[in-house]
Amino acid sequence: MLHQSMVTAMCCKRISCSASCKYSANSARAMDAKLESSASTEPFTTEASLPTTQQADANSAASTESEPDFSKKPTCLIFLGMAGSGKTTLVQKITAYLYEKKPPPYVINMDPACGEVPYPANVDIRDTVKYKDVMKQYGLGPNGGIVTSLNLFATQFDQLLGLLEKRQEQHEYVIIDTPGQIEVFTWSASGSIITEALAAGFPTVVVYVMDSVRSVSPVTFMSNMLYACSILYKTRLPFIVAINKTDVVDSGYAEQWMRDFETFDEALRAESSYATNLTYSLSLVLDEFYGSLRCTGVSAATGANVDRLFELVSEARTEYLTDYRAEYRRLRRARDQAECDRQRGQLSRLDGDLEPADRERLVESDVSLRTAAQADDDDGQQTVSDDEDVKEQESFENFLQRQKERQTAKEVKQTVNLSKS
Repeated sequence: MLHQSMVTAMCCKRISCSASCKYSANSARAMDAKLESSASTEPFTTEASLPTTQQADANSAASTESEPDFSKKPTCLIFLGMAGSGKTTLVQKITAYLYEKKPPPYVINMDPACGEVPYPANVDIRDTVKYKDVMKQYGLGPNGGIVTSLNLFATQFDQLLGLLEKRQEQHEYVIIDTPGQIEVFTWSASGSIITEALAAGFPTVVVYVMDSVRSVSPVTFMSNMLYACSILYKTRLPFIVAINKTDVVDSGYAEQWMRDFETFDEALRAESSYATNLTYSLSLVLDEFYGSLRCTGVSAATGANVDRLFELVSEARTEYLTDYRAEYRRLRRARDQAECDRQRGQLSRLDGDLEPADRERLVESDVSLRTAAQADDDDGQQTVSDDEDVKEQESFENFLQRQKERQTAKEVKQTVNLSKS
């Protein structure tokens, strides 16, 4: 499957922090207990402190066992689309559709610049960040204001994840409506943070909304496909293309162009321009990418084919659970093993660099792991030592001041004697 080969980089990036922190904490506790019990009786050796492969496997197994059951978590649908594609209207129609089906969705508005939203939003970025105030305070334009507002909101996104965790049993879907300036969310740091945070904790699907009216031109169609493929490569998540406004122009032509290159080639040859030549070159490259994307025509105005859209969402969720999560766990185990090997290699090099005499001196020295109580006592002694250092410094400064005053008085006296003579 297309996405199975593309989730690796994203998974690796997301596990780098969590897996490393968990492994470091476990290994630190193990080393603390072992060295504290043997520091006074056993000679120094790095092998006693080295994390073993079995420990790394045990940590990985414990992490896997403690993972939440993702099959019971709600599906997060991130709606992306160019301005005017009917994205927000489609979100409104889908929200109404899910309210009828029950349970209702958990809806999040991520567009800080919209005047009003046509759906009931559980979380609205406008309640947290005032878009116009941001523009005024930082002297920004419209796009800069949106980016900064998203950045500010992303700093509190962990609180939103906490809300989703608490209410995950009450909702089957979480719907995220993004700004109309698609590049602002897709390629900004805050957009990546939000997308990756959601994908790390919940089954996440990207829905790209495409305007069927504007895409009747092969050049415009290829622009949309180029954007869709770029978002697919950026997020590496299960992906659906929703061709909107089928009540105006049927989406059959677009679906056929995506599946049949020869049909698209015939439509493209009817036009002649520099953009046509570029589009033809792009189609030769991108055909293998967008040809296997899930797509369906929908109508935000009439609600046509919304059922088909959710069938594709169900397929994408299954792909997330079978491909993405499996890859995530595999890379997490590989990360634990790599960290174990790295620590063993460093400690082995340290052991090789130390001479026997150095090891004996290290054992006799005061360098050892301390308990919390010992650390508190050391801190108290350090405080007393610091107070004594301060007093000595003040005494020395007073001495220098007295010497300076004596020297000044002596120079004044000499000057007076010279003037008299």
